[in-house]
Amino acid sequence: MSNGLVIAAVDGSEQSLEALEWARLAALRHGAGLLVAHVLSDSAQLYAGRRSALHDASEPEEYADPVGDRAREVLAAAPEQPAEVRYEALEGSVPEALRVIGAETRPLALVMGSRGRGGFAALLLGSNSRAVATTAPCPVVVVPRAGRSGAAGGVVLGLHTAETHDDVVAFAFAEAAARGTAVQVVSAYPVPPSPAVMPLDTPFLVITPEDPAWGDDLAPAERETLRAQLERLAPFRERHPGVRVEQAAVPGGAAGRLVEASRSAALVVVGRHHPKRSLGALMMGSVANAVLQHAHGPVAVVPATHDEPA
Repeated sequence: MSNGLVIAAVDGSEQSLEALEWARLAALRHGAGLLVAHVLSDSAQLYAGRRSALHDASEPEEYADPVGDRAREVLAAAPEQPAEVRYEALEGSVPEALRVIGAETRPLALVMGSRGRGGFAALLLGSNSRAVATTAPCPVVVVPRAGRSGAAGGVVLGLHTAETHDDVVAFAFAEAAARGTAVQVVSAYPVPPSPAVMPLDTPFLVITPEDPAWGDDLAPAERETLRAQLERLAPFRERHPGVRVEQAAVPGGAAGRLVEASRSAALVVVGRHHPKRSLGALMMGSVANAVLQHAHGPVAVVPATHDEPA
């Protein structure tokens, strides 16, 4: 990500204000503008529709907007502002309104809290957050209840070496470059069914592509997965020579390792789905879904925006 626009979706809840802070810092890191968007309440939408339908000039054009007012107060108190900040009140359902503005503006990211004001507080992921992450035509960053907007850890990338789209990898490297931190890459390799508990603490390795002797002490499947990572990441290393790359190959599935890594990561990046395996934008892969449901920190769900890898 660089320049462009970051959207913060707010609804007045504390989680959405944490997302606003995450978006503010992201805009500053990338030299981008910040668009603060919120969907008007049903009563405000009804008022606006009634005034428009009746063409009643005696009715005031302005109406109470406590969500927008609160967002302005929070940003005014922040120590630094992006170069451009603007606000937009949207109409319609939350998922559809945010999907539309994401399609119109093509932001670097759309940032929102994992839960808003409604629904069941015990749930980790709200229905609106899940719907937006599933359908938006742009990267969606979901900041959880205990979001750490200023975490200093690395950017963790969930990578299927054969299927993850280049857009997802590019997003992770660009974010790591902007933060001046490492990309920590997690891939899974298949293992025979076993009742044994799979380890979640597989260490990250710093592998030098020029070293022909690396991996001699690893299991064949793990070694081949790390080698496939090296090949897949090569063009991104060239584009971002200053970004340190750390790799991990885990047996079974990657979701558990990604959730564990989210405890200290600045951001976990996952692809939404494989474009050739889903019905348009209406499906989310199992790994992305599991990480969104259980992550301890911010998660970026990145769709494929090109038909073919970049």
